[in-house]
Amino acid sequence: MATRLSDTSREALGLTPDDLLAMYRTMLTARLVDEAAFRLNRQGKAPFVVPVSGHEGCQIGTAWALERGRDVWLPYYRDLGVVLVAGMTPYEVFLGLFAKADDPASGGRQMPAHWSSRRLGIISGSSPIGTQIPHAAGIAYAVKYRGEDGVVATWFGEGATSEGDWHEGLNFAGIHRLPVIFVCENNRYAISVEQSKQMAVANVADRAPAYGFPGVVVDGNDVLACFAAMKEAVARARSGEGPTLIECKTYRFQPHTSDDDDRTYRSREEVEEARLHDPVSLFAAFLTGQGLARDEEIAAMAEEVKADLNVAIDKAWNAADPDPATLTQHVFHEDS
Repeated sequence: MATRLSDTSREALGLTPDDLLAMYRTMLTARLVDEAAFRLNRQGKAPFVVPVSGHEGCQIGTAWALERGRDVWLPYYRDLGVVLVAGMTPYEVFLGLFAKADDPASGGRQMPAHWSSRRLGIISGSSPIGTQIPHAAGIAYAVKYRGEDGVVATWFGEGATSEGDWHEGLNFAGIHRLPVIFVCENNRYAISVEQSKQMAVANVADRAPAYGFPGVVVDGNDVLACFAAMKEAVARARSGEGPTLIECKTYRFQPHTSDDDDRTYRSREEVEEARLHDPVSLFAAFLTGQGLARDEEIAAMAEEVKADLNVAIDKAWNAADPDPATLTQHVFHEDS
C-alpha cells in the first residue's frame, strides 16, 4: 500500500524539514521551468518542448533517494525533475532548449530534453523509446563487475514497456541481480494510446516477478510515497539484492509535446479532474499543514524562483550559438 502524504513520518524516511522544503522548491522549479518553456515555444523561441507538469512528484521523489557523484542517472525526455535533482541547473536546461553552444547535453546538437552530463553522471538518452533501459542494465552490470559502490536508475513512461528493449533490459538485470532500479512514470497514455490498448494487466509492476525481482505500485502524485519506495529499492540494490521495478501512477497535464493535440484522445474534463491531484499543490498543502511553511512563504518562494528563472532565460537566450564551422564535430571521423 502506498504511503500517503497525510500519514507519512518524515523522520522515518530520514528527511529533515530543510530536506522537505528543498524537495518542494525543486518540484516548484520544475513546474515553473515547464510553464516558461511553453511560453517560449508559443513565442517562437523554443521550437520543441516536452512538458513535465503533473510528473513532478514521482520524478523528484524517486530521484531524491539517489546520491550525486555516486549513482548513475538514465532519464527519459520528460524527466526535467530528475535532472534538476541530479544537479542540472535551469540555465543549463534553457541552453539546451535554445540549442546554444554551451548546452551541456550536446553543444546544441541534440533535440531539447535529451539530457546528458558527464560531470553529473547523466547518461544521454535517444529519441527511440526505451533504448535507455538496456543501457541501464549494461551500466549496472559494469558497476557490479568492477565492484563499484553505485546504483543505476532509469526512468520511462508506460509506453516504453511495449518495446523489446524494456523486456531485454529487465530480463538481463534479473538474471544477474544487478544494482539497477526501473522507474515507470505511468501517465496512462503512450502519446495517444491509452494503457488498456498497450497491456492486458492493471499494473506495469505486475510484470516484475516474471523477471525475478519485486514490483511496487505507488501514488505518483505523492512525492514522499515515491521517495519511500525508491529509498527501499536503493537499499536493496546497494546490498546486492538486485533490481526493483517501481510504477508511479501519475498524469501529465499538458499534451505529450508542444506538437501534440491531446484533445483528440482525452477530454478536458478528464484533464481538469486530474489537476485536482496536482503533486505540487498537494505537497504545498502538506508543508503548511505540518507547520513547516506558511502560505506566504510558499508564495514568496514561487516569486523568488520565477525571478531566478527570468535571469536564467535571458542569460541562456543571449549565450553564444554554436560555431557553424563545428557542425560535423562528433558526426564524422576526425584525424587526431
